[in-house]
Amino acid sequence: MEKRRYFVSVQAKTIVPNQGDAPYELEIDATIDEKHRLERIFHEIDSYDEATGVQAAFLPSFTTDSQNKSLELYNGYDYFLKQAYEMIYELGSEETRDHIRQMKILK
Repeated sequence: MEKRRYFVSVQAKTIVPNQGDAPYELEIDATIDEKHRLERIFHEIDSYDEATGVQAAFLPSFTTDSQNKSLELYNGYDYFLKQAYEMIYELGSEETRDHIRQMKILK
């Protein structure tokens, strides 16, 4: 499959084909399937982000159950965020890889 350049914002969880379409931090060269896979990872991150907000609103913060749930949600969020950065690093331009290396989030 043919790869094309995409502009990615992890913060906004966007992947756009044109540089001026949205603010971005990183650049990748990806097939349409790879782009869709990264979009699914961003969707998972959003799911954990939303669940954390719901959990904070409904579970008292002093219970062991809420602490365990918070840890579970954090671990899921962290897992998918790392997956996103690993994939972006793999597909990224040299500048993108340099940026991610400087972040020291991948070990």
